[in-house]
Amino acid sequence: MPDGLLLLDKPAGRTSFEALGPVKRALATGKVGHAGTLDRFATGLLVVLTGKLTRLIRVFSDLDKRYVARVSFGVETETLDPEGAVTARGTVPEADRLRETAGEFVGVIEQVPPAYSAVHVDGRRAYQRVRGGEQVTLDARRVNVRSIEVSEYDPPEAVLDIRCGSGTYVRSLARDIAERLGTVAHVTELRRTAIGPFGVDEAISPDEIVATRDLVGASAFAARLDGLQRVTIEDALVGRVAHGAVLSPADAGATVLEDGLVMLFTKDGQLAAVTEKTGDRMKYVFVSVEQV
Repeated sequence: MPDGLLLLDKPAGRTSFEALGPVKRALATGKVGHAGTLDRFATGLLVVLTGKLTRLIRVFSDLDKRYVARVSFGVETETLDPEGAVTARGTVPEADRLRETAGEFVGVIEQVPPAYSAVHVDGRRAYQRVRGGEQVTLDARRVNVRSIEVSEYDPPEAVLDIRCGSGTYVRSLARDIAERLGTVAHVTELRRTAIGPFGVDEAISPDEIVATRDLVGASAFAARLDGLQRVTIEDALVGRVAHGAVLSPADAGATVLEDGLVMLFTKDGQLAAVTEKTGDRMKYVFVSVEQV
């Protein structure tokens, strides 16, 4: 079973799950996962991991994201996107007020996810409960919005370039900006352009996958994950890692490490393993180096 990473450019009209279908067929495996769901109407970057590397999905889920969103002010829909019925109408803000108000949402903020979202509520997705006729109340969660730029404004539509941390809902952001402006809004187009250091300009359509060409090995993409701790291990330790030997930070030759994920590289730059440090123990998340 191939272990690797694929960068997909999801088209509009498919769920993120549906976009994985061609990957599974091309690789002849069902062991495929993605980091960061995109709504059906949205397009853009999906980071897809296959085989044993699916264990690293949380690493990519935690990376910052970048979106370009087209927001229509003065009209709200039940889903906060173009697929829902219109539920409210309001005024259209002035450009200066829009830019000023958008800036107020930069930083760590409290955000309530859309009712039509994939958030779990007692074991079921929120959108499933809403579509089943239930009233769903979601709790606010803390998210980090790095920046918001109003790159275009042709009333009633604005184009927002957004950089944000994991868990941020752009539809909620548009809703909340509009509410502070005393009106309503919904997102008509949404494109994810980056996840961490990976950009949509590197991605391919799900229908154009050639597994031998497009699948990226662990060592190639791991070197780009600057946010993770990394240690270069001695040659004598590589065989022990391959066999899953119990490790401590001292064994790895690094006594100053924070708790969390740590990548172990060989001296020639190959990823040997990803571990999770807790105290003086390092638990394996993924082992890349082969046993000999």
